[in-house]
Amino acid sequence: MPYSPGKRSPQRRWSARRRAAVATAVAALLLGAAAPPPTPLGIGDRLFPALGNPGFDVTDYDIAFDYRANDQPLDAVTTVVARATADLDRFNLDFTRGSITSVVVNGLPAQFTPVGEDVAITPAHRVPSGGTFTVTIRHTSDPRGDGDGGWVGTTDGLVMANQADAAHHIFPSSDHPSDKATFTFRVTAPKDLTVVANGMRLGRNTKGENTTWTYRTLHPMATELAQVSIGRSAVPERSGPHGLRVRDVVPADERSALEKWTEKTPDQIAWMEGKVGPYPFETYGVLIADASTGFELETQTLSLFERGLFSTTALPAWYVEAVMVHELAHQWFGDSVSPRTWSDLWLNEAHATWYEALYAQEKAGKKMDDRMRAAYGLSDQWRADGGPPAAPKGPVPGKKVSIFRPVVYDGSALVLYALRQRIGASAFERLEREWVAAHRDATATTADFVALASRVSGRDQSAFLHAWLYGQRTPPMPGHPDWKAAAKPA
Repeated sequence: MPYSPGKRSPQRRWSARRRAAVATAVAALLLGAAAPPPTPLGIGDRLFPALGNPGFDVTDYDIAFDYRANDQPLDAVTTVVARATADLDRFNLDFTRGSITSVVVNGLPAQFTPVGEDVAITPAHRVPSGGTFTVTIRHTSDPRGDGDGGWVGTTDGLVMANQADAAHHIFPSSDHPSDKATFTFRVTAPKDLTVVANGMRLGRNTKGENTTWTYRTLHPMATELAQVSIGRSAVPERSGPHGLRVRDVVPADERSALEKWTEKTPDQIAWMEGKVGPYPFETYGVLIADASTGFELETQTLSLFERGLFSTTALPAWYVEAVMVHELAHQWFGDSVSPRTWSDLWLNEAHATWYEALYAQEKAGKKMDDRMRAAYGLSDQWRADGGPPAAPKGPVPGKKVSIFRPVVYDGSALVLYALRQRIGASAFERLEREWVAAHRDATATTADFVALASRVSGRDQSAFLHAWLYGQRTPPMPGHPDWKAAAKPA
């Protein structure tokens, strides 16, 4: 039939559709060819540039573990809820030391590619900026590591030690303290074992030979502070200040022997509240693990301790109690108020060391001035070895925890001592209280601390604190012109 301008033949309509389909397919192929291959991503932290992930903020984790033995991988399901801060055709999560069997984004199967210590995820549909999305990953979590953090085997189970960069050895996450979220843990284990995790217990359900335990945090938490304890444990409970629930986790056969230490916790909490204000979380307790870690750790609401700290006869009681207070103080400084970057680590350790030393002074007569003078003498050496307090050197290759050098402990507590000498005890105590109140459940930076110190003291402290925090040499100590820093030995 002849062509007329007002009518198109079926053949021409079909050809137009075909041309459109072909054009769309070619464009998709070209776009796919131009898309860069998956690579490890990070938020560019100066000390751990590959940690964390751009493009979204995590708001919640729901993590299920199925435990059989501490030398076998756990079957796990991690669900991440996040808010996109950019349009996401693809995004990464930090994860290693486990295998992934499936990834689902917003209810639809997604492609995934392990790359470095990340997994790159391509959802079926782009996630728009500002939108909330849910990622469910079925994976294993392998406790058979090489000693660089994550799961730690005990004589009868497992505990976690994720600082500084090892949470992603256990579960997919945005493994950086700047990205805090709430957590739910659902752990299934043989019914003769006890499971305790961060936060409050929501349930315990036994079916056959296994029990599933559920815990939930009421406050946001950094991934490095996550804790799950699985073992033959006793969980003594007591009441703390203002009715705070205090629950400890100890080897069941040593409950009585350890009671002389665990019973001190309520008074220690009350002591800290007297210094800086109300305890910031829903519960607290000490987790005493029959394991060798070489450190104690301020995991949120449930601080991790080696059993050997309490069984040795080589340490005086006042010292052990002061170490307990160190980890307790972190609940305010480091846990509730978390560092924005790992270079802000000094804000955690300076304060925990400060209250450890103050406790030893008030309870055992160990003078703060004597400890700080000794620290001043070593401070230049510590700065040479580890960098200034707020600009620490990076970790030694293969030893990520090596950022925890003396300069971030006593070397940084020395900064607080100098500030207190400069602004006076009353202003310093007000600064401490306002700091934890202003940044509760959030993150903060060194610049935030300097700004608050200036406001509270009524005087710009920028230049003074810059020299103390970033200088290669230790500045003169206010009020102690006779204090000298020793030269670094050859």
